[in-house]
Order: sequence, then structure tokens, then C-alpha cells
Amino acid sequence: MRITILATGSRGDVEPYVALGKGFLAAGHAVRLVTHEDFESLVASNGIEYWRVEGRVQEIAEGMAGLLEEGNFRAIMAEMGRQAKTGALRLADAGVEACRGADRIVGGIAGIYTGTAIAEKLDIPFTQAYYIPYTPTRAYPSFALPKTPLSIGPVNKLSYTLARQVMWQPIRAADTRVRREKLGLPPAPMSGPFNSPVLRGEPVLYGFSPVVIPRASDWGANVHVTGYWFLNRHEEWTPPPALSDFLLAGSPPVYVGFGSMSNQKPRETAQLVIDALTRAGQRGVILGGWGGLAAGDLPRSIFALESAPFGWLFPRMAAVAHHGGAGTTAAGLAAGVPGIVIPFFGDQPFWGARVQALGAGPAPIPRKKLTVERLAAAIEQAVSDGGMRSRAAEIGAKIRAEDGVRTAVEAAERSWAARG
Repeated sequence: MRITILATGSRGDVEPYVALGKGFLAAGHAVRLVTHEDFESLVASNGIEYWRVEGRVQEIAEGMAGLLEEGNFRAIMAEMGRQAKTGALRLADAGVEACRGADRIVGGIAGIYTGTAIAEKLDIPFTQAYYIPYTPTRAYPSFALPKTPLSIGPVNKLSYTLARQVMWQPIRAADTRVRREKLGLPPAPMSGPFNSPVLRGEPVLYGFSPVVIPRASDWGANVHVTGYWFLNRHEEWTPPPALSDFLLAGSPPVYVGFGSMSNQKPRETAQLVIDALTRAGQRGVILGGWGGLAAGDLPRSIFALESAPFGWLFPRMAAVAHHGGAGTTAAGLAAGVPGIVIPFFGDQPFWGARVQALGAGPAPIPRKKLTVERLAAAIEQAVSDGGMRSRAAEIGAKIRAEDGVRTAVEAAERSWAARG
């Protein structure tokens, strides 16, 4: 079967789809992945055919640094709506040719809108594949509206309808333009493309662990919670000697990094992290990445790292403090060490709340409320609370026993075979 995967966003957004694509490839399917220029080597190095979408995600993230730090969801969504006009056109330009001749199109939140339009144009079924709950349920509220006044079944289910509109309305104008100018299609309904015929009867795949988010009992039989889609890049990775020496020189350190969340004041943030680690009496590994965490003169107890596979790094940490992106949260939980979530926006508060509810980490600290005192207290709790450490280790062992990619591929194949 010929499968085209649409995967845009940050590395944490794209990497699970690379892992899923690699699984489809291993099962004998032809796989093509459509994503930004930033990730060409990531896709190609895993044997998947790369199809380029113009533009670099890092540049977009850096341009939104102020909004991301403030965590104003409405302002962020408004800016993303403006960015969507360009992004949707670029994805449509690349996606139509990338999907032509495919038997299935696969995509998640970042791909379903333009992807559904392309699927309708080419008459190809679209399989939804997400790493965060997006199917309405009475079991728990949507990630976009996790603090509903009353968390009961009807309110929870309504929150998904509202959340879909929060995601859909800012990009609706861009979607309409794509449909009219690029595809010759009528606009999608005001409610969005979720009742499109290309979605009917198709499986819905969820790349998270049922240990972390159990499958909702009111979901249909076509909805599958498979376990995380890990790429396992660490298996062939060799750490630089300086990092190995640092890890051997003392007790396990605490990791701190904010992934693709750009930072307007990187040196001030680095100093805050250094001061918090020092106050907590802990060694640390700070990751630069797009956040730009850097300091001219680090104490000997802190190691600055440009990049490392989380699957290798996190199990060697005493705790991991991060922004709460879905991929980083998954890696932290799988490592079996406590997680300290410092959410900026979007689904990050949802994951922070989930880590706390599981007993695998302290209460999340919103980025705009991050202080030396709060971070130091959270670090002290994460490294000294025996019950929390035991619970994190138990969750990690269960997650590592799962094979989310294989389960997802097999679920999709069964569903596709049943449809003929």
C-alpha cells in the first residue's frame, strides 16, 4: 500500500510520524512523508521518502517567542491563524503531488484540515493519527480546555466541540482559500471538516500509552490507543566524551530544557535555571536547542548540551524539567524518572496536569510564573520524594513494555483490509 503522511510543526510534532512511517515501511508499505525543510535529514535517514514543504519551523517559532513565553493562547492562535495562510498554501502545493497515487493519507491536528481537502480532491481515504486526544469523549475534557468549570460527561464532551472550533476558526479563511484557489473545492462547513466522507470508516490512531491516558469507553471500535510512537534514535547514538565524563563524575543530574519554545531572554533564563539547581543542591544538564539556553561561565556542576536523544539521556537523569511538549513528556515518562513540566501554551498544560495526576511529577509551573524559588522547590520534591520516584519508575516500565508503532500499524492494516 502507498501511504503519504502529512506532518508539520516542531521536531516533537514530526518525530512520532517518522516513527510511524518507519513502522509502515517495515511492514512492507511504500511511505512518503511531507514536512518542512528542517526535517529532511530526519526523514531520509530513516529510509522514508521525503517530500518538502517550503519554510522553516524554527524561524516561525523565533518570530513568536514573546507570545509563547506569555502563554496567551488566544493571541497565539490568532498569530497561528495568520501564519496558516502561508502554511496552508505551502502544504497544499506540496501535498497534492505528494498524495497523488496514494492509497491512504495519514495526518494529525497539523495535517487534517489541508489534508482532508487534498483527500477530497483526490478521492483518497484519510486516516487520523494523533498524539493527543482529539475525539470527543465524556471521560475527560479536551486538552485545549482542560479547566472546565464542571468536569462531568456532557461538559467534557462539549469541550471537544469547542476546542475544535478554537483550532478551526483561526485557519478557516486559509483553508477556504486553499480549497478554492488550489483545489477547486467548495469551502468546508462552518463546523470544520470532521464529517468529511474521506474520514468515514477510517481508523483513528492515538500514539500515547493507555497507562498515561486510558482509552475512553465511549469511543467507537475504530479508535485505537496504541502506545507511544518512539523512533528510538538513541540505540545507535554515542555520547560525546565530555558528557560521559560529566555523568560519571557525580550523582545523576537534573535535565532542564524547553525544546522548540523560543526564548526572548536566553541568558536570563539560563541564569534562573542555574540558580534553581544551585539552590536545590543538584547537578544539572541544560539543553540549548531553539530556546537558546546558554551562559558564559557555567559552574562545574552544570553541563551545557546542544542535543542528545532523549531516549538515551533521560534514563540517566534524576529528574527532567521541560516545557511539556507531547514528545518530551512521553520520553520523560518512558524513562521512569519524575517530570517537572513548565508549560508555555497549547497542549503543554494538559500534559503537565497529567504528569501530576499520575503521581510522576510535582505540580506544573506555568512559564510566565517560573521563578528560581518555584523551580528549586519542584526539583527538590522530584529528587527526594520516594513515592513519586517509585510511581515514575513503575509507569516507565509499563510504557517501555509497549510497542506503540507496531500496534498502530497492525490496527491500521486490519481496518484497511476490512474496507477493501
